[in-house]
Amino acid sequence: MHKIISLICLLLPIHAFADQLTIRENAPERHVVVKGDTLWDISAEFFNDPWKWQQIWGLNKDSINDPHWIYPGDVIILDRTTGTLHVGEVPPPPTSPVEERNIVKLTPHIRELPSGNHGLIPAIPLSEIGPFLVKPLVLENDDAVTTPRIVGAYEHRELLASNDLAYVKNLPTDKGTQWQIFRPSKKFIDPDTDELLGDEVKYLGDAIVEKFANISTVRITKTVSEIAKGDYLAPVASAQTLAASYTPHAPDKQILAKVISIYAGVDQAGQSAVITINKGRRDGLENGHVLALYQKGEVLKGGGFFNRHDTELPDMRYGLIFVFRTFNKVSYALVLQTRLPVQLMDTAHTP
Repeated sequence: MHKIISLICLLLPIHAFADQLTIRENAPERHVVVKGDTLWDISAEFFNDPWKWQQIWGLNKDSINDPHWIYPGDVIILDRTTGTLHVGEVPPPPTSPVEERNIVKLTPHIRELPSGNHGLIPAIPLSEIGPFLVKPLVLENDDAVTTPRIVGAYEHRELLASNDLAYVKNLPTDKGTQWQIFRPSKKFIDPDTDELLGDEVKYLGDAIVEKFANISTVRITKTVSEIAKGDYLAPVASAQTLAASYTPHAPDKQILAKVISIYAGVDQAGQSAVITINKGRRDGLENGHVLALYQKGEVLKGGGFFNRHDTELPDMRYGLIFVFRTFNKVSYALVLQTRLPVQLMDTAHTP
């Protein structure tokens, strides 16, 4: 019994320390916000663990989607006592009576801020993920039957271009009149279970509804590739609406995922690249989750006198990814930090 109690006492400080924020050795006392900054960049300048968003900005789960309103020109102050950041100036140190004669007294003034969100510093670089927020990316197995689909064209045309008319089945009336056209192009297969996770799709163009009916009529307004019978439609999404809750934070549960695709069909990726992982909403992933990237450890071949068996080295952590768009079985993520090229089949864990 004494041994068990001693073991518990020994482990408690380790667990507490693991949950603490670590301030960078070269962290500045303050940072003046400039255009192009992000909350992630600012957090990483002060702390080793920028994904611990709630603690860094003094937030909790109830306010995680509404971090501080920060604009260029604001001064970010590091409070080393609490290990958090806040906006504002540090009060000047006390002065002696002799020094007070040279003090210029300041009076309060009104601070003017831009109306709306104009100039507001984003949590992450939205310019990197904007195109992926407004275009359809994955057609999941269960959606194939009910997703609107082109069933024909005016004058029986085989290929459609701008200003052509197309006829669409299953087009709902409550999703607006602006639609995007896409076609399945690549199947996502789970490397562990061989399950079909869905089809990555290719964006083909835009269309506007001219008439809703059992078979609706749409007019093609933009084409980036040929459009034909059998292609699918998805409603146009707003990037700002989708990105409104993108505050980086770690998942509440353990996630173990694999990199199954790198956008644009390459085998390796660097910082700011977009990757796909084989976990989604059904696994507990949500927009804003941050995962750590790991490279599989090397295997040292045995056969020597002292080492007859193969030795597998531990996996090596080398970067961070930010999940920005989740589907039921897969998710897309932005590579935020990396020391090595991201490769297919690398793993992503809860940090």
